[in-house]
Amino acid sequence: MTYYSNILNRDMEINIYGHGGRPMLYIPCQEGRFFDFENFKMADVCSDWINAGKMIVFSIDTIDAETWTNKSGDPRWRIERYEQWIQFITEELATFIWEYVSDKNQWAYEGGILVFGCSLGAAHAANLYFRRPDIFDRLLALSGVYTADYGFDGYMDELVYMNSPVDYMYRLPEDHPYIDLYNSQKSVICTGRGPWEYPEYTESLDRILKSKNIHTWVDYWGEDVHHDWDWWYKQVVYFLPYLLDE
Repeated sequence: MTYYSNILNRDMEINIYGHGGRPMLYIPCQEGRFFDFENFKMADVCSDWINAGKMIVFSIDTIDAETWTNKSGDPRWRIERYEQWIQFITEELATFIWEYVSDKNQWAYEGGILVFGCSLGAAHAANLYFRRPDIFDRLLALSGVYTADYGFDGYMDELVYMNSPVDYMYRLPEDHPYIDLYNSQKSVICTGRGPWEYPEYTESLDRILKSKNIHTWVDYWGEDVHHDWDWWYKQVVYFLPYLLDE
């Protein structure tokens, strides 16, 4: 389906899978499209939960080509555009998701949204979860990067800071009310240690979360675990039962 975003001033395409249960927002990999959840067979991996009415998946477009990977573009414009995408998700799409899920479940759904991504999609998913735990109450982030420096190469302003979890979580006050909220919810961050994986990104965030006493399941898989779909399939099957268990 097509959803017109007033914030982005453009159509955003969405694929929806499922007839009932908890909502999951799927963020594609770098420069990914709304159809990647299906085309890269993640829909098949999740089919038992989808068909059983355990979850409804909303797979959306990224705008990475305008923002994180547009290295020749003006960094201020790029981060402003990225912030618009975050606002599209939190201010427009989340409302649509709650209304859609309530209609399918035939009762008013008032719970949170599970946000899931792999690679750069995991960076976006973690950013959404840590910035807005009032909207997103579950996180599955696989093989991610958690610093905006990956996309902005040393450029820093207040918007880049707001979208760089290792920076804003490091400075999160220890009495911030979000900490109790994180600890009442469920989050999983996982990386392998094999080819094309960058566990140092996960390790940096892991240290920060531990220092704040934030209870996130951070899991490191072995040196045979590389940065690709076959391992992400295995990780989804491993972690989803925990995340979907109320």
